[in-house]
Amino acid sequence: MTVRVGLIGAGTMGADHARILCTEIPGVSLQYVCDADAARAKHVADACGAADATTDALAMIADRSVDAVLVASPDQTHAPLSRACVEARKPVLCEKPLSQDSKECLDVIAAETKGGKRLVQVGFMRRFDPAYVEMKAALAKGVVGPALMFHCFHRNVSAPSNFTGQMAITNSAPHEFDIARFMLDTDYAEISVFRPEFRDSNKVGAPVFMVLKTVTGQLVNVEINNNAAYGYDVRGELVGEKGSVFLRSPIHSEILVNLQTITTYPTDWRPRFAEAYRLQNSAWLKSIEAGQPVGASAWDGYAATLVAEAGVDSLSKGKPVKLSLAAKPRLY
Repeated sequence: MTVRVGLIGAGTMGADHARILCTEIPGVSLQYVCDADAARAKHVADACGAADATTDALAMIADRSVDAVLVASPDQTHAPLSRACVEARKPVLCEKPLSQDSKECLDVIAAETKGGKRLVQVGFMRRFDPAYVEMKAALAKGVVGPALMFHCFHRNVSAPSNFTGQMAITNSAPHEFDIARFMLDTDYAEISVFRPEFRDSNKVGAPVFMVLKTVTGQLVNVEINNNAAYGYDVRGELVGEKGSVFLRSPIHSEILVNLQTITTYPTDWRPRFAEAYRLQNSAWLKSIEAGQPVGASAWDGYAATLVAEAGVDSLSKGKPVKLSLAAKPRLY
């Protein structure tokens, strides 16, 4: 079976997805590359051997030659395009976030529930990352006992000129919100957000530190530092009653010179999670063939957005904010 995919978004992530689909996953045909910039869409389509390029996303979704859609366009387009895919009865892999507005997420969920079938997979690719997979397996086997805490930090080299503390919560942290929730198999009850005090706490990319309580009693802490300077670095430790599990990034070599050991860091997320993206996309295509959904659902996308909204509220108010999910449909 060949799954004919239409890709929406030909920017950094879209071009990466196009390359993965065309060169690393069998059984897929890239039918369209769609982007608001016609020249960019054609450039990516030509580079990856796609059948065609377009600027009309809705027409592409409706096209009978497209079996499934991958959405890698700007954040504000994710929910409307995912909903259009649901209404067209086509599976969609949507980059995170599903939306930065929890009400928009619920609109997508309502459309999916009405159709009676899960069609949306949200691109929380860390669920497929080998390090996180091993961590979850160790927890499931009881190796470290019941989970008590999950420590996370997420660091980037430098923040864009428009990056704020609120964006650290809504744009960077949702990966941590989702993976901790997935790892612990629970939801959050409360979030508190803090900022360290230093000379200019309002500067672009000022770090935030979050503490979350789960409904089952575990604690999760998340550091987001988008101006860490030294490299892109994601780490985590799951602490159980009998031990702990540390994440290990894929490091292929160390340099031993001048009485020191040197380890290099990538400049962004792509080298660190390259295998996770490949495994995610492969699992998505296989799920379409099998008719069995995998990965993060639209409900998971909603849960991550809801905690991000509460985090922004906590940062603004300077106090903990309680979380309350909507009623969960049986579909999920």
